[in-house]
Amino acid sequence: MRIRPIDRHAPDEIERVAERMRLTLMEVEGDEVGGALYTLDWLRDRVRWHLDPAACTGEVFVAEAAGEDVAGHTIVRVETDVLGRRFGLFSTTYVVPAWRRHGVAAALLVHGEEWLRAHGVPSISTWTSATNTPLIALYARHGYSEAERGDHPATGTSMVRLERTWR
Repeated sequence: MRIRPIDRHAPDEIERVAERMRLTLMEVEGDEVGGALYTLDWLRDRVRWHLDPAACTGEVFVAEAAGEDVAGHTIVRVETDVLGRRFGLFSTTYVVPAWRRHGVAAALLVHGEEWLRAHGVPSISTWTSATNTPLIALYARHGYSEAERGDHPATGTSMVRLERTWR
């Protein structure tokens, strides 16, 4: 398996990541709600936004595995909290079902952490549904702990923020 930045000039890769962002939402929120949250156009634009240095300090990483063009992806960016402190954020992670439990998500997590650490963030976090036990367990194995809970503003889904601070 190889982790690499998305090809910014490959519309098919941007499309694939946008489609899988939608699949992530559908898995977490259910087909009807998750499929209706964002249009595919919005998701494509969101992928491109992460790749635009004028708009965002971010990156999209894809995992290539034998027999699968893109077995998974993760999107990371540098954010600033309400107090002006910088932190890293994993925006989304998705692994094709056939490649789950093969270390793809862990490899994407480590790669994203390395990129964020190189950008000097003192902590990294992600938000996910409180019912997304596989992702919560993955992050816990990598030193993340629950930092906050709240409801998703559009869906009311119980969400959890996982965080890891560098010492």
